[in-house]
Amino acid sequence: MENKVSGGKIFSLGLQHVLAMYAGAILVPLLVGRALNLTTEQLSYLVAIDLLTCGIATLLQAWKTKYLGIGLPVMLGSSFVAITPMIGIGNQYGLASVYGAIIAAGLFVAIFAGLFGKIIKLFPPVVTGTVVTVIGLSLVPTGIRNMAGGANNDDFGSLQNFLLSFGVLALILLINRFFTGFMRSLSVLIGIIAGTLAAAMLGKVNLSAVMEASWFHLPQFFAFGLPEFKIAPILTMIIVCMVIIVESTGVFLALGRVCDQKLTPQDMTRGYRTEGIAIMLGGLFNAFPYNTFAQNVGLVELSRVKTRNVIFMASGILMVLGLVPKIAALATIIPPAVLGGATVVLFGMVIASGIRMLTEVDFKDQRNLLVVACSISLGIGATVVPELFAGLPASLRIIVSDGTITGSLSAIVLNVFFNMTSRRKVEAAPVHSHGISETTVAREQIS
Repeated sequence: MENKVSGGKIFSLGLQHVLAMYAGAILVPLLVGRALNLTTEQLSYLVAIDLLTCGIATLLQAWKTKYLGIGLPVMLGSSFVAITPMIGIGNQYGLASVYGAIIAAGLFVAIFAGLFGKIIKLFPPVVTGTVVTVIGLSLVPTGIRNMAGGANNDDFGSLQNFLLSFGVLALILLINRFFTGFMRSLSVLIGIIAGTLAAAMLGKVNLSAVMEASWFHLPQFFAFGLPEFKIAPILTMIIVCMVIIVESTGVFLALGRVCDQKLTPQDMTRGYRTEGIAIMLGGLFNAFPYNTFAQNVGLVELSRVKTRNVIFMASGILMVLGLVPKIAALATIIPPAVLGGATVVLFGMVIASGIRMLTEVDFKDQRNLLVVACSISLGIGATVVPELFAGLPASLRIIVSDGTITGSLSAIVLNVFFNMTSRRKVEAAPVHSHGISETTVAREQIS
């Protein structure tokens, strides 16, 4: 149920939503672009088109129609789940295959949106908690390398990088300790801005990219070339999108409760279909797969403002920012050490979220212990020692050599093997007075 907000407050509340998700939105293109050795100009485009597509995807999801839109005050952004798979596909097959895989996976999600309610049953807390934990753990090495100055940089591991990265980390922690509400929600963004200013005083910031960037540009299809469609990258990205759908399901249901709106299977189907279309748009514009951002749910709950007009305003702000490359170029001047200090917090929070999901699992059952133990071990092993799979054909190697995908597949397969093939009915997780898992709610409402 939506509440009315005066026109004068809509802009400020919309801007607050943008600021709350901005750090997460720009980190994905920065991490992927730098890992794939994009030029500064290409990186600026990547950030700009990402912001624009975030705005379009948010508008489609919040605007409820007969076939599209969950109709809740949601914000969509580029998914952290896709970082390592995109880098892996890009390094092995090239950018054209990355975007071909994203387009195909988005089309898969859009077409089979109605079936995802049944597929969600394959993702109980023991699977989702394991998957999210593996995602966070597989991202940590990237954050730590950035803290040291970024791989292959001449000043890797220097004292300046150490002080910058830990200074940003300390500032974020201090803000979370001594502030609440809006200031706390912006702690990562404030840390990045403060760290970049400190780096500028040390001569580690180059503003040439901002000076050379234009004030306006129009988005274009296939900016990095025509997409290529290859089986292994497509299968990898489909698995990634399945994980994204599970994450978004939890956010949909949490926000539905905040807004006192019970979601129907039809609502969920529209939400899944819209996410599929958003992912396709990411591929067409050479951006990213998108999912619903959980951090913005906290803002809705904190402010108690549930009107979608605020989200429509936020989507408009994102689209305007995406049309101004000079603003997007500001993100590209952030030094790797500053970025690392911020991402180690975000990636650590992903791990913590996974652990929190796992607290709902009955670990007295030895089978659940085996699912978690084997999946996390294989996921981390594939991240740290991808050479393990060097002897496999390239089509299989791109799937299993990525820790996120290996851990996810292991969790799904082992859960089916141990729990879903048993004749004994698995007992439901206990419902606590303070809440239950989003995935548990998903199974109850959709099945």
